[in-house]
Amino acid sequence: MAENQNNQAQPQFALQRIYVKDLSFESPKAPDVFTKEWKPQVNLDLNTQNKQLEDNVYEVVLTLTVTVTSDEETAFVVEIQQAGVFLIRGLEDESLHQTLGAFCPNILFPYAREAVDNLVLRGSFPPIMLAPVNFDALYMQALEQRKAEAQQSTETIQ
Repeated sequence: MAENQNNQAQPQFALQRIYVKDLSFESPKAPDVFTKEWKPQVNLDLNTQNKQLEDNVYEVVLTLTVTVTSDEETAFVVEIQQAGVFLIRGLEDESLHQTLGAFCPNILFPYAREAVDNLVLRGSFPPIMLAPVNFDALYMQALEQRKAEAQQSTETIQ
């Protein structure tokens, strides 16, 4: 019995599924964009969301929006929602939030990056290799920003 209780206390993490939830590619200036000089400027927006599906099971969705302009005209826009279902058990709240906000997106990002590159190539554009993203740093930055906003609103009320 004590052995069973010890097993339950051990943190557990398991990836159950990775999938594309939504995917879109737009090239509003095609085919004219192919006849002009190619001077790409890449803008990457990313966001993460998570929700609990059942006890200890969470969906994490990483949304990437890549907008590429050339000579101030939109050449293409790619948007992907790369998602995963994760079993996470035995973590304290702070560790759970960090796992959902940083560790899981780190797992999902390479899949999203590959899908973006594939779509761009299918659109007849040069490959776009997105640089790695430090989700741990982004998570800590968002945490600090939330703390600062909470402190500011507390000071405003007083």
